[in-house]
Amino acid sequence: MPLASGELILLFFSFFIVAVLYSAVGFGGGSSYLAILTLVFTSFFAIRSTALLCNLTVVLGSCFLFYKSGHLSIKKFLPFIVTSIPFAFLGASFQLKEHVFFIILGSSLIISALALSYQTLNLKSQVSVKKYPNYVSYMLGGCIGLLSGLVGIGGGIFLAPVLNHMKWDKPIVIAALASFFILVNSVSGIGGLFVSNSFEVFWAEVIWLLVAVILGGQLGVRLSIGKLSSKRIKLLTALLVLFVGIRVLLKNGLQLTIFS
Repeated sequence: MPLASGELILLFFSFFIVAVLYSAVGFGGGSSYLAILTLVFTSFFAIRSTALLCNLTVVLGSCFLFYKSGHLSIKKFLPFIVTSIPFAFLGASFQLKEHVFFIILGSSLIISALALSYQTLNLKSQVSVKKYPNYVSYMLGGCIGLLSGLVGIGGGIFLAPVLNHMKWDKPIVIAALASFFILVNSVSGIGGLFVSNSFEVFWAEVIWLLVAVILGGQLGVRLSIGKLSSKRIKLLTALLVLFVGIRVLLKNGLQLTIFS
């Protein structure tokens, strides 16, 4: 569906800003891409597919830079990934009714935003890392992978607040894990959409959006690695996630339920 040039320019800058904010704290931005796309795309499948592609594009660059800086350990992150990939694929293959999809997404985002805000306001300069058995990582990976597949985003925005609360590792390492988690789940989610014949992309518009998130993602992750994201960036991101969650729940979830 072709967009007017003015709409495309506005989308470009919106996606750029979202990519900067989210990548600065280890996220891909899928939740906000979904909310923005509901304003211009009418196809539910195109909205999910485009958000996953943008997510994947952002975190590809983020993971590369986190790896170069020594914060991304494949071996340490593997237990989360082993279970998240099949469950994200499974979640994406479910063809949820549109209002159910948005209710799950909106509710999840609101909870994640409140958790991120609370943790940011109570963040201490020194974090005492706790050790957990491997089965905890496998369980978290599977559960959050399934949720991320259902709602069409990478899941890092759900995983990071949980791990920060558990004091699983330093914030910068958790941010690296969140990016890697989003990467593999986005690939798995796209695979699930293909299998269920739900993958739909308007390439003429989406190419420009991918350029926007590449530029924004590279800027954001450099802010994160150069000096771990300040409280202001984290709080601003949490507020954005909260706004998106409330809007999606009320406008795209509950409103669809009332009028269906």
